[in-house]
Amino acid sequence: MHTTHRFLPYIRYALLSCALACLSLTAQQSYDLVIVGGNPGGIMAAIAAARLGKSSVILERTRFVGGLPANGLGATDIATRDATTGLFREFVNRIRQYYADTYGADSEQVKQCSDGYHFEPSVGAKVFRDMLAEHSDKITVLTMRQFDAESRHIAIRDNRIESIRLFNRETGQPEVYSGRIFLDATYEGDLGAAANVPFRTGREGAGEFNEPGAGRVYKYWGGAEADGTTCQGDNAVQSYNYRLCLTDDPQNRVDFKKPENYNRREYASIVEDVLTGRTTNAPTPEAADLWGIARITNIVHVPNRKTDANNQHAAFLSTDLPEENWPWPTSSWAWRDRYAERLREYTEGLFWFVQNDPALPAHFRKAAKEWGLAKDEYADNGHFPRQVYVREGRRFEGLYFFTANDALPASTGARPPVHASSITASHYSLDSHAVRKREPGRVHLDGFISYPSAVYTVPYGVMVPREVDNLLLPVPVSGSHIGFSTLRMEPCWMAIGQAAGVASHLAIESRVKVRNVDMEKMQDILLDQKATLIYFKDVTCADADFHLVQYLALRGYLPDWEARLNDPVDQQTLQQWQRLCRQPLPAITPGKSSRLEALRLIYASIRGGKNELRVEN
Repeated sequence: MHTTHRFLPYIRYALLSCALACLSLTAQQSYDLVIVGGNPGGIMAAIAAARLGKSSVILERTRFVGGLPANGLGATDIATRDATTGLFREFVNRIRQYYADTYGADSEQVKQCSDGYHFEPSVGAKVFRDMLAEHSDKITVLTMRQFDAESRHIAIRDNRIESIRLFNRETGQPEVYSGRIFLDATYEGDLGAAANVPFRTGREGAGEFNEPGAGRVYKYWGGAEADGTTCQGDNAVQSYNYRLCLTDDPQNRVDFKKPENYNRREYASIVEDVLTGRTTNAPTPEAADLWGIARITNIVHVPNRKTDANNQHAAFLSTDLPEENWPWPTSSWAWRDRYAERLREYTEGLFWFVQNDPALPAHFRKAAKEWGLAKDEYADNGHFPRQVYVREGRRFEGLYFFTANDALPASTGARPPVHASSITASHYSLDSHAVRKREPGRVHLDGFISYPSAVYTVPYGVMVPREVDNLLLPVPVSGSHIGFSTLRMEPCWMAIGQAAGVASHLAIESRVKVRNVDMEKMQDILLDQKATLIYFKDVTCADADFHLVQYLALRGYLPDWEARLNDPVDQQTLQQWQRLCRQPLPAITPGKSSRLEALRLIYASIRGGKNELRVEN
């Protein structure tokens, strides 16, 4: 007892010091936005919020931010470049400027970068770092922070997330982060899962949403569906791979080494494919044979004699590793790390095989050996990408569930359905990689498909859960397997991330649930940030009347692909516009006044800028 009283003042002091330290730590770890995942969607959310005065912390599991564009995906997946602008366009413009500043405006590197849409991994990573550094007063980036998708790591009260707990992979200690808005910017959807937001994995059947390519499908690449196609749903997840940065420059080339767990049997079927010229392409006279490294990887050139080397869609065996990745979306990080290492060894073994196996023709092996890993990329990781290309993880069920029908024309030549709550336009095919390995007698791998789409609008609801009031899901968005297959491209994720940053700002300022933010205010801010919400062939984000056209188009005034602002307005169109705005336009003369004059009057009236309708000079 005497000893206890003797040390009591010291114990009290120690407890007080600990409490003060904890309070200080809590203050340092509280932000407006807490973003789990340092991929482009999370980065753009933080930047958009920072430009509106809001603070963010980005919590990234690896040592590096940037996601796949910093890990080999240098050939940007976008079918119509003017469809997606905003911060994504700023990113590609900075890429181009980097090459111009470094090598000269007329350099070969500038030509190869394709206006900034093709780039080396290190350059993509640098541009992301530069963009974040410009907002270092508002954005904190913390790497080696692992969030595990378990409910015990998230504190929720009254449908609001109060804090999350992560694991610091360097110190081995847990850390707690509190915030006002939480964003799941992981490819897997770990934060949303911990918050018990309903999600899907696998494939829906064709009967559920009437989508092309749904369920089990075997399809010639570029051709028709074939035997074995049932269109039935299942639990299959499309395959992952690594996007490799290769080079044929002998001064910068690192040869592939035979991996420790090399298994020749995995690759042996390539021999017959090479000898017979067999591919998965539609059987036409133009179907080209694949030779050398092109047999196992699809190459897109980026500056400095490098590549974005993806899976070869015309091959039965390539860098994808189907089936084995199915557990990834809902598995622990320990399992994912084991799979990542397995995938790396599989990939290294694949390249070793085509470059060295004596069963292949000598001139084939010689051609394959011209390529190796780029020595000046990923020097800390054996010149191999640090991150698996997770094409699809959890898909959440949000306020809006996006399907293929949202990306397909409503009628021949028309737009897909226009969403009044659009946060970006986007365009890529309905595109999924294989879910199963090679099967005898099949024309292609199950689920390896591509169907054309049209430029579409993305509604805000795809990233908004139905119940959690302060959570946004800008990367693991809400949609079917086929619907998600077009949304999952990095330009679209960057645009959705930008919108998430703006939505977070408005939710905080107005003190409302994320599902109740003022959509008109949100779209105004996005348009001010040069984001395209609905695509036009003849009006871009650089045009003076961009904001007006975007605003009115989302309200039904401009349903076609062209605005034709300088054309005379015809009687039928004028009558339609008068019905939409519910008032006459006496100052407009059909056949004489331009469409732009009429639209300016309507816009001024709707936005409250004019008391009377009159033509602006």
